[in-house]
Amino acid sequence: MTPTQHLLLPAFVQFALTVYVLTRLGQGRVRAVRSGRVKRSEIDTRSAYEATVQKFANNYVSQFELPVLFYVVLLFALATGLIDFVLIGLAWAFAGSRLLHSFVHTGRNRIATRFKIFVAGLVFLVGMWAWFGLRLFVIG
Repeated sequence: MTPTQHLLLPAFVQFALTVYVLTRLGQGRVRAVRSGRVKRSEIDTRSAYEATVQKFANNYVSQFELPVLFYVVLLFALATGLIDFVLIGLAWAFAGSRLLHSFVHTGRNRIATRFKIFVAGLVFLVGMWAWFGLRLFVIG
């Protein structure tokens, strides 16, 4: 595989995670309406859904917070050709942290554990931006 492919593979993992969370959210919402637990007039009311469905809704929203900055740094790295194994390693670490974050968030949702995983992901993302900046402006 080329360095570009190595860099983009974690992006595909992040995308697949987002689609998975959206699918689980949709299944939960459809089940709730079909079973009568949520009336059609309440579909737009997030609080109408049970806690499990709400966890997936909250997690889906989180897939458009930090991951957006992940996608942007990947695009910049691709546009400039500044792809190396440090950036690739950090990208995998970030994607892995997002997988763990989603697993905890949609599972038992232990806040302390989820927060530690979130912070780890943030550190990996900041590391990506810092390394990219160093490569762009200092190292070459």
